[in-house]
Amino acid sequence: MTITPPVALDVDAVLLDIEGTTSSIRFVTDVLFPFARKHVRAYLDAHFERPETAEAIDLMARDLGHADRTAWFASVGIAANDRGGANDRSAAIDRVVAETERLMDGDVKATGLKALQGLIWRGGFESGELQAHVYDEVPDALRRWNRRGLDVRIYSSGSVEAQRLFFGHTIVGDLLNLFRGHYDTQIGSKRDAASYRKIAAEFGLAPERILFVTDLGAEAIAAAEAGMRTAISLRPDNAPVDDAVPGHRIRSFDALILPDRTRGESRR
Repeated sequence: MTITPPVALDVDAVLLDIEGTTSSIRFVTDVLFPFARKHVRAYLDAHFERPETAEAIDLMARDLGHADRTAWFASVGIAANDRGGANDRSAAIDRVVAETERLMDGDVKATGLKALQGLIWRGGFESGELQAHVYDEVPDALRRWNRRGLDVRIYSSGSVEAQRLFFGHTIVGDLLNLFRGHYDTQIGSKRDAASYRKIAAEFGLAPERILFVTDLGAEAIAAAEAGMRTAISLRPDNAPVDDAVPGHRIRSFDALILPDRTRGESRR
């Protein structure tokens, strides 16, 4: 794999993945996922009736092909009560826990799972038990891009709720104000070019004015198909990416030389 030397890119915005790009894969796999697995039942026991929990379970139900949680529970013999919940609360929780574990075992990037994980992680981040890892140069790069007037946003399979918690509680403090927007799989699959076209429309920019940075080849291919510029993050523990995948190969955000829009630098 050839590493691109520092490269100047004429863009107006940066769209970033998280896992393997701004943060170590190991933090996600060795810290966040085990935390969610360990605490899912306790979270549901305490917060099953909360509207945000019900919304996450509705998403999980739709991922399974049901209209909502009531239809999902009914399909396995758990009747609804007059408040739209489950008559047998314990059985319903058992079903959600089992589905959560099944999806996590398969590393499925399901919208409902990600929403529920975000709710579980909230308690850990807010208590200080969890602090998100970011690579050493990432905070300064984010601040530099912001000073230069670039529009920096996140697109992750993790829920928007989880993204905000993540960057609001990092090992170097709160970085949330350095992002102008967040997207998750509710806008579409990260392996579908249509998702990147939708995101470009939300930026209000032509796709070629946006640089997408990711560690995954399939995501880079989809973003490039949509017209975005791409860079492949080659961090420790990341999976190898085929040479045919489009994008500059970088080991650090410092390899990206981006324009200063506050000085009115012209577009090529």
